[in-house]
Formats: sequence, C-alpha cells, structure tokens
Amino acid sequence: MAFIETIIGPIASIIDKIIPDKGAAAEAKLRLIELEGSQELKAIETRLGAIVAEANSRDPWTSRARPSFLYVIYVIILAAIPMGILAAFTPETAEAIARGMNAYLNGIPDPLLALFGTGYLGYTAARQIGKNKGVA
Repeated sequence: MAFIETIIGPIASIIDKIIPDKGAAAEAKLRLIELEGSQELKAIETRLGAIVAEANSRDPWTSRARPSFLYVIYVIILAAIPMGILAAFTPETAEAIARGMNAYLNGIPDPLLALFGTGYLGYTAARQIGKNKGVA
C-alpha cells in the first residue's frame, strides 16, 4: 500500500501543474483516489515494480538498456538540426531524406511504439520513486 501512496502523491502534483482549472484538477485527483483500490492500479503497481527491479539490477545490460535506447532517440531528434541546415542549401536532398525517414518510421509497428512509450514512462516513474526514497 505504501507503493500506491508513493505513486499517487507525484501524480497528484503533476495534475496540479498540467490542469490549471482548480475544479478540473480536483476532479482528476478524485478519480485518481478512486483508482487506488481498483484492479487497474494494482496492475500498474505490478508493472512499475518490475521496472524498478529491472532498473536496480546489477546486470549492466539490463540496467543500461533503457538509458541507451533513450540516447538513440535523442540523437534521432537532434538530427533535425543538420537537416534544417541542409534544407537551406539543397531543399530537394533534404526533402528526399525526410521522405525516406518518414517511410522508415511509419514502418515501425504500433505495438513497438507503445512499448517504447511504456518503457520511457516506466523508467521515468521508477527514477522518480527512487529519488523520493533516496535510493537513486
């Protein structure tokens, strides 16, 4: 139960930051509290527990997998800078490269993208929980 309380506190503070309307924020917090005893929150707790255990693993391949993947994503995002410069000098080449990248990225299956999103959010949540407990 302490794990659930650890999750609800940070989520409630995030709700305060992203929902400026006090009434809507209060409603969102109420729904979060209603979830506390539900099966859905228990499933989330189970998944986050696995992510925390994986992040704390002594195995270097396991503990570095998520951060390494995030670095790859950051490099892909930062590649937009030279593409912008290339577009200023040879727009046709930049457009052809962008079309190729779009074709490649559109070929990635949706479940794989969902897995990435879940892993990214899980990693972020696990890091925050670790920081709150003073472990990380």
